[in-house]
Amino acid sequence: MDRLQAMHVFTRIVEMNSFSRAADSLDLPPATVSTIIKNLESHLHVRLMQRTTRRLNLTPEGAQYYERCVRILAEVEETEGALANTGNGPRGKLRVEMPPSIGHLIVMPEISSFKKMYPDIYLTVGFGDRRVDLIQEGVDCAIRVGPLEDSTLVARRLGNLQTVTAASPEYIAEFGEPKCIDDLQHHTAVHYFSSRTGRVLDFCFEYNDKTTDVNVNGSLAVNDAEAYVSCGVDGVGLIQPPRFMIQNHLDSGRLIEVLPNSRPRTMPVSAVYPHNRHLAAKVRVFVEWIATLFDTSHLMSLEPKESGNAYRSNASSNPSHDRARAEAHEIIL
Repeated sequence: MDRLQAMHVFTRIVEMNSFSRAADSLDLPPATVSTIIKNLESHLHVRLMQRTTRRLNLTPEGAQYYERCVRILAEVEETEGALANTGNGPRGKLRVEMPPSIGHLIVMPEISSFKKMYPDIYLTVGFGDRRVDLIQEGVDCAIRVGPLEDSTLVARRLGNLQTVTAASPEYIAEFGEPKCIDDLQHHTAVHYFSSRTGRVLDFCFEYNDKTTDVNVNGSLAVNDAEAYVSCGVDGVGLIQPPRFMIQNHLDSGRLIEVLPNSRPRTMPVSAVYPHNRHLAAKVRVFVEWIATLFDTSHLMSLEPKESGNAYRSNASSNPSHDRARAEAHEIIL
């Protein structure tokens, strides 16, 4: 029995939660995959997983074996990569996914510096408001906003996103500046909706330690971040994007922040990647580069900074609301 192959097959089954999908991804017949796992369990003298018609469940021994397999396979990949790349630096294909606005405003303007540093990495960058399944879709790294609940992923905190409410000077001259949340009933908003679900996003505020969603009146909705900001700059109505998306307009005076004392809580932004990628040199150098980029970006310079591990829901927050807000951030980004 090829134990390294067996480890690879076993981890793929766990990550895809399916024998058949694992077989397809490995280009192996399903019967071969089943035989490999049967022989592996016989070799180890333990049952690694319980299989039902609906799902797979790891046994305690299977969970322990999976964690060790992930580390071993990552070390093998890293060792082979180090030997192949001696004197040449990291190389190979690297697929990353990120929200469009983060990509367009922060990452892509500086991507040439990454390519100059690592010319042998073939970088594929995807943009979208859909939360991809990194393992099943073969993505090496993704930038995500909000609480991280997937324990199969490793996370590196990049920063925090602060949502702000803003309007153009022309809008404020015509309709006045809202001084409190109750004033919003006399104002007009530009709405943003999800291209996937059609859901229109409410404005969100934090007031007296309480999070409040407000459906502000409006007669225009868009599903493109650039168009959304343009509507705000043109005086169509109030908008509520992450600060970095409009920082240049705030600096120039084309937009003015309103209701600054009622900003919603910040949302963390993190680089995430599967456990079995954490030792790959190409992933490691990209994550280090992106972390430095966020630290030095002018657009992120006024965002609140916190140290420590990536944000997870805490006792003082509403987890379901945090998830909804994180989804809203990823839609509007």
